[in-house]
Amino acid sequence: MKSIWYNGLVYTGEDALQTAFLAEDGIFRAVGSDAEILALADEDTVCKDLKGQFVCPGFNDSHMHLLGFGQALMGAQLAEHTGSLAELLRYLKEYAAENPLREGRWLTGRGWNQDYFQDVSRMPDRHDLDEVSTDYPILIMRACGHACAVNSKALEIAGITAATPSPEGGLIGSEGVGPDGRLYDNAIELVKAFVPSPDKEDLKEMIRLACRALNSYGITSVQTDDYCVFREIPFETVNAAYRELEESGELSVRVYEQANFTEEAELERFIQAGNLTGSGSRMFRIGPLKMLGDGSLGSRTAWLSRPYADAPETRGFPLFSAEKMRKMIGLAHASGMQAAVHAIGDACLDQVLDAIEAALKAQPRKDHRHGIVHCQISRPDQLRRIRDLGLHVYAQSIFLDYDNHIVEKRVGPELATSSYSWKTLMEEGVSVSNGSDCPVELPDVMRGIECAVTRTSLDGTGPYLPQEAFTVREALDSFTLRGAEASFEEAFKGRIAPGFAADFTVLEKSPFAVKAQELHAIGVAACFLGGRQVY
Repeated sequence: MKSIWYNGLVYTGEDALQTAFLAEDGIFRAVGSDAEILALADEDTVCKDLKGQFVCPGFNDSHMHLLGFGQALMGAQLAEHTGSLAELLRYLKEYAAENPLREGRWLTGRGWNQDYFQDVSRMPDRHDLDEVSTDYPILIMRACGHACAVNSKALEIAGITAATPSPEGGLIGSEGVGPDGRLYDNAIELVKAFVPSPDKEDLKEMIRLACRALNSYGITSVQTDDYCVFREIPFETVNAAYRELEESGELSVRVYEQANFTEEAELERFIQAGNLTGSGSRMFRIGPLKMLGDGSLGSRTAWLSRPYADAPETRGFPLFSAEKMRKMIGLAHASGMQAAVHAIGDACLDQVLDAIEAALKAQPRKDHRHGIVHCQISRPDQLRRIRDLGLHVYAQSIFLDYDNHIVEKRVGPELATSSYSWKTLMEEGVSVSNGSDCPVELPDVMRGIECAVTRTSLDGTGPYLPQEAFTVREALDSFTLRGAEASFEEAFKGRIAPGFAADFTVLEKSPFAVKAQELHAIGVAACFLGGRQVY
């Protein structure tokens, strides 16, 4: 069946807006003026009045954790209760009372940020969480996902004592006589291993919840790192959950899996099973090898080339040795896979660039589209290397909402003057897509677009390096066409044009017609995937 949408403001990637388009069998067939498109209607065509609303390609969040988002939606929502430690603990007690745990289950939640606490200037520890309960285990994840706090019961179950060594790429917090309940990066796995695993039906429900939420933000495509959410669950089970939802018609977001592995043997098994970049369907396909190079700026676990300006006793730390990263990326590259590596600190970025360069020298390949996820703290020499290596950059403009408040304090003025330099990279010809790193941040695209355009926090703090501001058009493209470039799909989606997937988002107002500081307030009126309304 043919469907026509008319009387709109249709963004096709060009400065001039069109007003109408026709879709059939999930594909855009024509776009133009109302008169041109309505003339293509026949007696079976459904015509829909857009009533002057703005239409753009469906939003593509090019780096997030869809399964982790679904998991977070099923636990305590801590981001809404992080104004103080007292508020956080009060909410956890209320949540526990309203959501009684089954025997053997853990109380979990995500979203706290100690930088927002008004009553103390520290992270929660085991003593704080013991006030909530010592009868059952509690694990609450920091918003960034690179630090967590657990209570004494969780430490007991996990067997973590003063004698437990910190794992490579991780840190067990200490209060002198024993663990303080704070765990960083790879040390988090020491307790997560004891949290009861969901089964495949649980995974499917998490995916359903996340997809519904994503559609409400106008998102039709994601590039998602899922295998690290439950390390004990094999990738085959995660893939099966997605494919079963696709078969039943319940998967309402196109998924490009950023395949997270930490061991060569497991990556090799994955590849030998036929899981190469691009394999799969238009709804669920395998993307790059995903690696985590370091931690986060907020938790001071991002790996810097110099000590933190506000914590000179630390530089953060790498999650992999240089040798192991070279081997993992080399294996992926030699097998024809992409690689996408999380790098927030500049020392980490050096390590990642060295590993990718070594892989390309060993086996040259054009259009590899290896990339840097986040690309936050950087030096001018590194920006040039990113350009010269032909890398893709997965940015998160929404990070500026929080990081504007801390970046110079954390890394000092010199590094701050060349960081988050995504516009500079774009001007050098680098493809820069955008995303949220959800559930680190909500997948609210319009908030991300505003931060990209203003370079300020949503509370007005800033601007931080205003010369790095995107235009509205660049910001829209970063959440649409550039995301498609990251997954080799720029000829299939990311534009409203004949032959492209009919994935589109309807906004209540045109982003080109409001003040930059009002972009975040533009509501999503509807969302369509392959011509089918999903929100």
